[in-house]
Amino acid sequence: MANTTQTNWKTRLHEIIYEADTPAGKSFDIVLLITILASIVLVMLESVKSIDSNYHDILNISEWIITILFSIEYIARIITVKKPFKYIFSFYGMIDFLSTIPKYISIMVGGVHALAALRALRLLRIFRILKLARYLGASNNLISALKASRAKISVFLFAVLIVAVILGTIMYLVEGEENGFVNIPKSVYWCIVTLTTVGFGDIAPQTPLGQFIASLIMILGYGIIAVPTGIVSAEYTNQNKKESKKSELHLNTQSCPNCSAESHKDKAEYCYNCGYKLNHE
Repeated sequence: MANTTQTNWKTRLHEIIYEADTPAGKSFDIVLLITILASIVLVMLESVKSIDSNYHDILNISEWIITILFSIEYIARIITVKKPFKYIFSFYGMIDFLSTIPKYISIMVGGVHALAALRALRLLRIFRILKLARYLGASNNLISALKASRAKISVFLFAVLIVAVILGTIMYLVEGEENGFVNIPKSVYWCIVTLTTVGFGDIAPQTPLGQFIASLIMILGYGIIAVPTGIVSAEYTNQNKKESKKSELHLNTQSCPNCSAESHKDKAEYCYNCGYKLNHE
């Protein structure tokens, strides 16, 4: 009986934390979203010296409350899954850990010499913004699109690097040291800055031929910007089509307590990934 009771409360807690189809799960996600946003605002306010000096105690107490809430959430996520280490070392598990631990470390680190390190540790709390990705469905499609297009983008970036090296070398030969192109690396740097349409203006071609080549590089830069955008957009469209097909299959947000796999069919009794029984009633 004790084991059954323990299993029931763990199952119920797992549904609340990891799923969003139930009223309790939706409420949990909303509260957590508000808490994450509040923690990010606190970090930003704390970095403003005038605000921190006047409201330091209030900000500190608020941060402790949020840290404790995140700690409870982190522990609850660990105890409600069958394979806790899989969650702990997952992307979101590491983000949850990084967003919680800095406040505790600040207690153990003392001394005036450690203040600089503490300031850096406090900034780690900004990782909490990455926790938002878990609750934004569109972000999963974007991540999938970036992964699917990484090979094409890598080839494209390599080609751009080759173009920058070639054109940078040409500009070094055309302009020379007297016009600021003192060496090939410096010339390649100028070419990259020009291709990306940043244009710092620290180096500028002076000869008519150099200015003509620079004009071509600027025009080429606008075309280059459009290529990776098109690649990612095409993959993003494909991901949206896949999501539409999934929705036609009536998939839900149910998460497997054993392997954490998501997107199960409605009324599915077993996990499609590991075969673990989803319903314990």
